[in-house]
Amino acid sequence: MNIDLVRNKIESQLNKKVVITVYGMRNKISRYEGILYKTYPNIFTIMNDGVEKSFSYNDYITGNIKLRVL
Repeated sequence: MNIDLVRNKIESQLNKKVVITVYGMRNKISRYEGILYKTYPNIFTIMNDGVEKSFSYNDYITGNIKLRVL
């Protein structure tokens, strides 16, 4: 996957409700539900209960996070 393709794919989903699943170390899994808020050259953010959380496009490409549009 190319980072530009991923960025364009995510930008097309702006202002939609999403669920982000983060696969961390030691089999820890975190889930965040919110609105896809902003995109930047290297990261994208979601608004989760009034708190902005950021994620990397590289983490999406490598499978460390999964993004699902609701």
